Amino acid sequence: MKKTQVRPTSVKYLIGIDEVGRGPLAGPVAVGAFLAPIDLNLLEIFAGVRDSKKLPPHKREQYLKLVESKVKDGLVLYAVSYVSPAQIDKWGLTISIRRALEHSIEKLRSKKFFFEDECLVLLDGGLKAPKEFIYQETIIKGDDKEPIISLASVVAKVLRDKKLIRLSKKYPQYDFHINKGYGTKYHLEKLRTFGPCPIHRRSFLKDFAFITT
Repeated sequence: MKKTQVRPTSVKYLIGIDEVGRGPLAGPVAVGAFLAPIDLNLLEIFAGVRDSKKLPPHKREQYLKLVESKVKDGLVLYAVSYVSPAQIDKWGLTISIRRALEHSIEKLRSKKFFFEDECLVLLDGGLKAPKEFIYQETIIKGDDKEPIISLASVVAKVLRDKKLIRLSKKYPQYDFHINKGYGTKYHLEKLRTFGPCPIHRRSFLKDFAFITT
């Protein structure tokens, strides 16, 4: 696999990729992929965008609305894919994230055909694109350095949060609309009282001796 620090002039598109929901005790992991023409000025359109964790919820929502308007204009595309808690327990987190990443890229391809060598894929942290993408860069803290990765982070974060808010109505005792599945003190207290529900990651609960999985 060829990696490059020099952005090739032959590519037509940037693809940014980031995952969210790696650490929660409940809910899916999500991978966002964001595609834009390489000459599109993302900082001009999405001024101030950064790592979704560093943006308040209302700002993330504002960015998603702006993204949706640019999708309607035909300027950008995005896709988000999920892997369920049961699949995370079966495959482990690394394989789960890789499968979600590949699925998100295929979702982009279903909306707009492109050849792999027309794309420069920028990925956050330790993520890697399929080897067919010969131009790719894995960037530490890329979700706060590269706007296209930030946008992938934002869309994945907002949509995963919405999913947890919906699931909170099905499992109200855990307050997923507040904790989004993360292991807060209050969430752990709820687990102590009620035990896990179907959307808890059993493999993530093994370190908590008081929880019967």
